[in-house]
Amino acid sequence: MADEDTDFPPGDGPSSGVSVTLTAKTLRAIRERVGRRGVSAYPERAAQRQIERDQLDEPIAAFEEVHGPADPEAVAAKRARLAGEGSGTETAA
Repeated sequence: MADEDTDFPPGDGPSSGVSVTLTAKTLRAIRERVGRRGVSAYPERAAQRQIERDQLDEPIAAFEEVHGPADPEAVAAKRARLAGEGSGTETAA
C-alpha cells in the first residue's frame, strides 16, 4: 500500500481502519467522556500522546549517559513545587 510507504508524522496522513479491543469499563469511560461518535478519535489522540512520551525517552537517556541519573530528592522537590506544595516560604507568581 502506497500510504504505508509514505513517511507521515503521528497524527497526519490518511486514516486506516483497525480493530482495537478494549475492556467494557474502558469503553464505557471513553463514551462517557466523548460520546459514541468520538470513540475513534479518543484512542488516536491517546496513541499520539504515548508516541510523544516514548520519544522523550531518547533525549533523557542521552542526558543521563552524560550527566548520570537525576537526583531523586531534587526531582521530588521540583514535583512538589510544580504541584503547589511546599514549605510555605515560596511566593506566588
